[in-house]
Amino acid sequence: MGGAVGGGGAVAGGGGWRGAGVAGAAIGVIAGGGAAGVAIERLTVGRGMRKKARLALDAAGPYGALRGMPGTAYADDGTELSYEVEDIGTEEADAAAGGGGRGVRARRLRGRGRRAPEPVTVVFSHGYCLNQDSWHFQRAALRGVVRAVYWDQRSHARSGRGVDQVERAVPVSIDQLGRDLKAVIDAAAPEGPLVLVGHSMGGMTTMALADQFPELIRERVVGVALVGTSSGRLGEVNFGLPVAGMNAVRRVLPGLLRTLGSQADLVERGRRATADLFAGVIKRYSFSRKDVDPAIARFAERMIEATPIDVVAEFYPAFAEHDKAEALEHFAELPVLVLAGTEDLVTPSGHSEAIAALLPDAELVLVPDAGHLVMLEHPELVTDRLVELIARAGAGRAAAGTGTSDR
Repeated sequence: MGGAVGGGGAVAGGGGWRGAGVAGAAIGVIAGGGAAGVAIERLTVGRGMRKKARLALDAAGPYGALRGMPGTAYADDGTELSYEVEDIGTEEADAAAGGGGRGVRARRLRGRGRRAPEPVTVVFSHGYCLNQDSWHFQRAALRGVVRAVYWDQRSHARSGRGVDQVERAVPVSIDQLGRDLKAVIDAAAPEGPLVLVGHSMGGMTTMALADQFPELIRERVVGVALVGTSSGRLGEVNFGLPVAGMNAVRRVLPGLLRTLGSQADLVERGRRATADLFAGVIKRYSFSRKDVDPAIARFAERMIEATPIDVVAEFYPAFAEHDKAEALEHFAELPVLVLAGTEDLVTPSGHSEAIAALLPDAELVLVPDAGHLVMLEHPELVTDRLVELIARAGAGRAAAGTGTSDR
């Protein structure tokens, strides 16, 4: 998942859109627990000053500006899925990555007993209420060095709204997201070995792909990274709240989200009016460090804010039903990286430990002082581990002496 609160919400009350925003802010502060102090501080600072600060951060932090060759895949219900491909050694990628940086990355990948990594395609799947730009730092480091595919999950960012959800009122399921990933792979990387990288909901999407298309994993996948994700039992997560408070939230949240989703226009106006309040809640559930770069915090805030409230409401129930522990067996013979922040309140690191327990040969990396958006909070560490995984995956392939089809 991207943010536990999904950019916040608002209750449609008799006071119009301002009432919706204030009520939603109150719910956000309650859900944020310790974020109440941040909210009070924000209320004491002039709104104009805060707006200027946000604009300055948006201008100073060019995060999410990297673009590749665009393409469109089509899900089995007709939903348009937007993806971008970064190829190896294109002039654009070389210039953007910088000659020295690209050379260093290439040497590091090739210096681990393997040939050049050109045949491998790395497919990145993002989390709930985020988009493909959440991989900004990894994309900047790897572009021009490996072939990579970044895509937006249905109803997120540049992808189309889910056709089944809009036209047929079919609930979103993690299995559907797994089929969406298969459609993206078929369109963007129809041949050759794959390394699959998923954060949060993207990790669940990767598990759902394996569950439904085990032959694809067996024949083509050479490595998997599961970042800040879970194989199930998400209904037990308390988001850092006391037991009594979390029980209350569990009782009211599903119905509340349905109400919010049905009054999206009203709620969106309320969200904008209380954006400063939600920023503190978003930061609490995204990062652990108090000194996280404000421009990075603002970048995360923008991604989460951009997710429409009806999309937040549509996706939320799917997590309680997610159970893909048995699907992990399809990764048992592969190099697997399981990585999580120790202070993650959304998908606690215990869930990553549970995944690693089912994959005893996997590399488990628990990052101290890291929250849910560990790839933004500790980008070098995450990138280095991914580089090592890609190198291991390639070395294993080279040692086999053939392609992946006869593994």
